[in-house]
Amino acid sequence: MTTTDAFLQPPLLTRLLSAERILIAGAGGGHDVYAGLPLALALRAAGREVHLANLSFTHHYGLDGGAWAGPHLARITPDTPSAEPKFPERSLARWLRDHQLPDTVWAFASTGVKPLRAAYRTLVRRLGIDAILLVDGGTDILLRGDEAGLGTPEEDMASLAAVAGLRNVPQRLVACLGFGVDAHHGVSHALVLENLAALHRNGGYLGAFSIPADSPEAALHLDAVARAHDECPERASIVQGSVAAALRGEFGDVRFTEHTGDSTLFVNPLMTLYFGVTVEALAARNLYLDRLEGTVTTREIASVIADFREDLPRQRPARPFPH
Repeated sequence: MTTTDAFLQPPLLTRLLSAERILIAGAGGGHDVYAGLPLALALRAAGREVHLANLSFTHHYGLDGGAWAGPHLARITPDTPSAEPKFPERSLARWLRDHQLPDTVWAFASTGVKPLRAAYRTLVRRLGIDAILLVDGGTDILLRGDEAGLGTPEEDMASLAAVAGLRNVPQRLVACLGFGVDAHHGVSHALVLENLAALHRNGGYLGAFSIPADSPEAALHLDAVARAHDECPERASIVQGSVAAALRGEFGDVRFTEHTGDSTLFVNPLMTLYFGVTVEALAARNLYLDRLEGTVTTREIASVIADFREDLPRQRPARPFPH
């Protein structure tokens, strides 16, 4: 790539466009997969084969046997039956069908690293994947473990550790959308920026770029988030609702769901930025990821993280922005 090409095209997109079959997977569960939708739409328009997946919070015990592609891996379609009112993967599959797009969304069960990595391997082989993009709604996946507040790390770290072990996949990347939204979970975003600077020094930072507000991808993302909200308004995604509000140009304490309670939101244009890093660099800087290798359940991950933090001589305190 020439210097001009590198300047005009974000490195994250360059790496994704070098692949043919891309898996975009929500790392932290819930509605994280929606954070990858604008990228999925743009990559499909560019001629790439793109598949969507998510670490699912929905109980899958009642799924039909035909939905299972392997242990802890289910194929969710618009017609997948479930008694669960909140089913983001099915909501997205229905939206995709309504827009005449491939309407399968793969669902990984919320487990420890060992079974989750096995499920990823099954899907990679089945689809012939040559690039995986983990997407995080928010930025707590970028925390290394010694920060005063980690947000909600269990699912993010399960996904990161699982994909870090898939060394036969040529491109393994992470993109975060919704900078600032994790503040209500105690995340210091000054420390997030410090971590990004360290990744930059190590060659693992792939830059940042925003979703163009007037793009088809932005309009479709807004429509998909609104559809998910309408299907289950009492469990609306605060993260995706905040990103959507920022894409509409709203600012400050925007009210879009009662689920935020008395929290004060700070919707702002930075929430429309994707921050990209490599899985290899992010995994290498995490201080406890290797301890998660033998975990089988999410509860085990939580226990490992708690034990690690108890043994820390000190935590990095939250830092205010200087201006």
